[in-house]
Amino acid sequence: MEIKKESKFIKFFRRYGVLSLTCVFCLVIALVVGLTVSSGKGTPVSTGVTTFSLPMENAVIVKDYSDERLQFNESLNRWEIHLSIDLSSENSGVFSVADGTVTAVNSNSLEGDSVEISHNGGFVSIYSSLSDNLEVAVGDKVEAGQKIGEADSSASNESKSGTHLHFTLLKDGVEVDPNNYLDLENK
Repeated sequence: MEIKKESKFIKFFRRYGVLSLTCVFCLVIALVVGLTVSSGKGTPVSTGVTTFSLPMENAVIVKDYSDERLQFNESLNRWEIHLSIDLSSENSGVFSVADGTVTAVNSNSLEGDSVEISHNGGFVSIYSSLSDNLEVAVGDKVEAGQKIGEADSSASNESKSGTHLHFTLLKDGVEVDPNNYLDLENK
């Protein structure tokens, strides 16, 4: 009489086969459910993305935001990053992008006249290269779309760009790309 030796694999499978198949089946079910929910077929979730109104009507981007690629500044005759967007429009009116409080009004030769507005969520909008006839002062409460001034060519560091708005957006004190928050159709 011959005694057959079973391989360790067959022995293991006979003993734990049902358990192993059950685990594999559960893993497949979990993956299918996970992929279905992440593909957007589940309940919508708010991403908390803030969108602001435009600071100028019918604006076009003259010089775009760039935190990595150098752009040539004709006025200063040098290459630099540009942590703002420059906007131009036939109507030179400049408007607050959201409700907020005017926290600073400045004037210097490089950036021209500028207005800084603090908004909810840690956002601050800065409007530079404005004319000196501003319509707001420090401490004023402003609403989204409220006129704050007129675009001009008062910023000597971008004087060759002509009349435009130099718009900067900060989130928690750091410059962010305004394109991610403004609905710029004419980009």
